[in-house]
Amino acid sequence: MIRLLLCLCLGVAACNMAGPYFRGLPATRVTVDGSVFDVRVRGDLAEAQRRSPEYAPRFGPIRARAAFAMEQVSGCIVREVQGDQAVATGRLSCSGRSPDWVQPMDPRSYNCVQIGALLNDMPGGPYSEFDCDSY
Repeated sequence: MIRLLLCLCLGVAACNMAGPYFRGLPATRVTVDGSVFDVRVRGDLAEAQRRSPEYAPRFGPIRARAAFAMEQVSGCIVREVQGDQAVATGRLSCSGRSPDWVQPMDPRSYNCVQIGALLNDMPGGPYSEFDCDSY
């Protein structure tokens, strides 16, 4: 019984670890429309780990929120997001930034709320409008 409890504790403790490529980087906590993400950026990749409990989340809405969180932290455009509801990895397109850029060691937190949807004919639309505060 003690072995089972020990394995369970070790398994739960590993839930907050970054992926191997992002290990050792500080996380920036971003709240987007009720979903909380820890975002880490290295080079032209970003990782968003969802930290908030949500009932039966689908990857479609989570993907959009994770991409927005990655854009807020990196200052780049997210070209592609892959992963699942828990951990998403985004490919960034950054003009004017060196490819070996690493997220600054000063982690910040953002709180973003969706305030409306902009329906337009641009590729990848419709786009949502967010209001974000840094604290």
